[in-house]
Amino acid sequence: MTIRLLIVDDDPLVRAGLTFMLGGAEDIEIVGEAADGSEVAALADRLRPDVVLMDIRMPHLDGLTATERLRARPDAPQVVVLTTFHADEQVLRALRAGAAGFVLKDTPPAEIVAAVRRVAAGDPVLSPAVTRQLMTHVADTTAPDDRAGRARDRLAALAEREREVAVAVGRGQSNAEIAAGLYMSVPTVKTHVSRILAKLGLNNRVQIALLVHDAGLLDGGAES
Repeated sequence: MTIRLLIVDDDPLVRAGLTFMLGGAEDIEIVGEAADGSEVAALADRLRPDVVLMDIRMPHLDGLTATERLRARPDAPQVVVLTTFHADEQVLRALRAGAAGFVLKDTPPAEIVAAVRRVAAGDPVLSPAVTRQLMTHVADTTAPDDRAGRARDRLAALAEREREVAVAVGRGQSNAEIAAGLYMSVPTVKTHVSRILAKLGLNNRVQIALLVHDAGLLDGGAES
């Protein structure tokens, strides 16, 4: 299946480089480019991309706002955020808004291609280590105790098996790894993940992982 990709960056040299880099992949089709977040909604409607590679900092409408607006729409494409920082408040906000992950602008070409493919397949581009780095080092206006309490309250809506799958997602495990660890089939894991997303009103696995981190369930936090 060909992956339809929209590139959004205010720097024409960056757009040209990404187009050259990604356009050489046989399974990726660059369907369009945008220089600002304000152009994204109309282009998404017209071009129907599967994945949007989104710069986070743009002069008129930034990538964060564009991501929030795009992911709130039905049948929204996946979003991968482009950034120059590992631990950045806007990156974390974009992930909470529904971005499937982020890549650094100096990431090797082959890894950016792999990231686009992973996101198109429904897998996040975010390791547990990077998630913990973001959660630890990025400033947040919400008091940690309040955030943890609210996260645990939301996770309380899950059945026990769904909760176990959610924690495994938070650890960065693949569907196959979760299936092996919890003694269930991969299709059953996929069903549980879909139910978790629906029950919690989330867009993707990254948001499940962030919620599990918020609740403190990966570091021996409260399980109630």
